[in-house]
Amino acid sequence: MARIRVLVVDDHRIFAESLAAALAAEPDVEVAAAGSGPAALRALERAAAESRRFDVMLVDADLGASAAQPPRAVPEQGEGEGGLVDGIALVAGVRTGQLAVRSVVLAEKDDPRRAALALQAGAAGWVAKDCSLQRLLAVIRGVLRDETHLPPALLTGVLRELTAARKHRTESERLVQSLTPREREVLRCMVAGLGRKAVAERLFLSPHTVRTHMQNVLGKLGVHSTLAAVALARRAGVGPADLARDVVERGGQLA
Repeated sequence: MARIRVLVVDDHRIFAESLAAALAAEPDVEVAAAGSGPAALRALERAAAESRRFDVMLVDADLGASAAQPPRAVPEQGEGEGGLVDGIALVAGVRTGQLAVRSVVLAEKDDPRRAALALQAGAAGWVAKDCSLQRLLAVIRGVLRDETHLPPALLTGVLRELTAARKHRTESERLVQSLTPREREVLRCMVAGLGRKAVAERLFLSPHTVRTHMQNVLGKLGVHSTLAAVALARRAGVGPADLARDVVERGGQLA
């Protein structure tokens, strides 16, 4: 009998252990558990290295959340393994790492916006934490057939959110295309978190010139802060500058 390997990721130990035990009682399911995003990534990478990949990851939407630190729905640019702060960010991290596992987000409550973000991050399903074991098993087996599972009550709201996100992305892409090649390079440095002095050193420009480029970027994008420019750039699919490489030469045509 082919066994389905499931990784449960939840920092509430009692819930994780109870869910893992219930799933493990199924004759065709093998279960492991992780209590954090970094632990989950280590488990996935170790399993892949041993040629025993997990098939499905069940992850708490509010992984790592606390009253003082509400969950973020998307990962911040440049966050490493230790920066994964919730289940949706973990799903995005797993997709970025190209780890072959279907992700299903377990949520305390229905939230069309966060469910849409989960799908955009690469999740194959969004399921209520209090659903029946039979329902959860149906979702697990369904995503292995490349199905996408959402509660029926969320469908309209999620479609609305995805349509709005697509519209925002298209507009963001248009604005980014209005930038010159040098301005786009400056924007990528901004996305990478570099300040004016660091951008100047990387691009072999004076701080004054970089300031002018940054002001032009903000003006063309129609925003008033670096944070807003970076958020728009991410929506448009602009990635950070590769800080490990010196890709700009003094006196190049981009200046």
